[in-house]
Amino acid sequence: KVGITHKPPKDTSDRIAYYLIRMIRTGFDIFSGYSFGPINEHKFLRRVIFLETVAGIPGMVAGSLRHLKSLRQMKRDKGWIHTLLEEAENERMHLLTFMQLKQPSLMFRGMVLAAQGIFWNMYFFGYLASPRTCHRFVGYLEEEAVKTYSHAIDALDDGLMPTWTNKPAPDIAKTYWGLSKDALMRDVLLAVRADEANHRDVNHTLSTLKQEDMNPYATPHGQNQ
Repeated sequence: KVGITHKPPKDTSDRIAYYLIRMIRTGFDIFSGYSFGPINEHKFLRRVIFLETVAGIPGMVAGSLRHLKSLRQMKRDKGWIHTLLEEAENERMHLLTFMQLKQPSLMFRGMVLAAQGIFWNMYFFGYLASPRTCHRFVGYLEEEAVKTYSHAIDALDDGLMPTWTNKPAPDIAKTYWGLSKDALMRDVLLAVRADEANHRDVNHTLSTLKQEDMNPYATPHGQNQ
C-alpha cells in the first residue's frame, strides 16, 4: 500500500532542501548511468548499494549531535535520538542485504569513501545551522528513494529483471524483516520501500517541529529519554 507522495515546499528552507535533492538526483542519475536505457538487476544494485552507504549518514549525524546536546545541556532529548539512530541502522541493514547479491569493486569502494567524507561533513555543518532544513532534505531524499524502489518493483513485475523473478530473498533479509521462508526478492523490495516511506514521513514531520518538541514517533521507552 506504499505510494509515491510529495510534500510541496512552502518556504525558503523547504525550497533549498527540495532543489538540492533535485540537483543531486539529476546528477547522480546521469553519473551512474541510471538515466540511460531500461533498468536491470546490475544497474539497480550498483545504484542502491552506493545510495545506501550514504543514506545511513543523516540519522547518525543528527542523532549524535542531539546526543551531545542532551549531555551538554543535561536535559532529556524527548525521543529524537533513538528514532534517528534507528533510521541510520535501518539504512545500514538495507546495504548489508543488497551486499549479499553484489560485491563492489575496489574503485567503487573508493568512490563510496569519498562520497561519505563529503556528505558527512556537509550534513554535519548543515544540521548545526538548520536542523529543520536538514530533516526536510532527508524527507525529500526518501521521496526519491520510494520512487526508485517503486520503479524497481514495476520493472521486476514487467520482466525487466528476470533473474530476480524467482530469486529467494537473502537470509539476512528474512531474519531482519521477519519474512517467510519462501520469500523472494520482490518481498525484499517491498520491505525496503516501506522503510523508506517511513523515513520520508518521519523526517517531514520532524522538520515541522521545534527542536524541544516531543518526537511523536518515539517509542514508550524513548519518550522517557
